[in-house]
Amino acid sequence: MMSALSESSSSSPRDQENEIDVALMLRVKDGDENAFAQLIERHQHAVVGTVAKMLGNSSESEDIAQQVFIRLWKSASRYKVKAKFTTYLYTIARNLVFNESRRKSRKKEFSIEEREDEHHLQAADESSLDPKQQALQNELQSAVDKAIQNLPEKQRLAVVLRRYENMPYEEIADILELSISAVKSQLFRARTTLRDELAKYLDQ
Repeated sequence: MMSALSESSSSSPRDQENEIDVALMLRVKDGDENAFAQLIERHQHAVVGTVAKMLGNSSESEDIAQQVFIRLWKSASRYKVKAKFTTYLYTIARNLVFNESRRKSRKKEFSIEEREDEHHLQAADESSLDPKQQALQNELQSAVDKAIQNLPEKQRLAVVLRRYENMPYEEIADILELSISAVKSQLFRARTTLRDELAKYLDQ
C-alpha cells in the first residue's frame, strides 16, 4: 500500500494530467458526451493557440480546432492507450494543420488583414505598458509570428509545441513521427533561422 502511494505521489503534474485525460477519453470511447465536453474545456485554448501559431489566422484557427475535436470524437471508438493523450490529440491537429498549410501555400492566400487579426497564445500583459512600449511590443510580436510562419512546417510545429506548450522532446518526436535527435535538429535549425530573422530586435 505504501509503495503504491509513493509511486502515485512521485508522478509529475504532467503525468497526473495525462491520467485524467486518458480516463476521460476512455469514457468518450464509450460514448460519454459529458467526458468529451470536459476534454474540450481542458484543451480547447491550447489547441486553438497552437493552430493559430501555425496558420496565423484566428477565425480560421478556431474552425480547424473545431475539426480537431470532431475528429477526436469520430475516432474515439478506435482509441487505444499507447501514448499520452496529448500526443494523440496533437497528432490529429498536426494532420489538419499541415493539410491546411499546404492548401494555403498552393493558393497563396495570405492577407495582411488576417495577420493583423491574429490572437496570440501567450500575449503579453500590455495594461502596464505606455503607448510607445506597447507599439514596440506589438511590432516585436508581429515579427516573431511572421518569422515562425516562414519556417518549414515541421520546424514550425516543433517550435510551437516546445516554446508555447512546453512539450518534452519525446512527445514532440511522437507527434512529428521523428527521432528525438531529429527533433532537436529541427529546433536548432529553426532557432538559428529565427535569430537571423529577428537580429535587429535582439540587438536593441
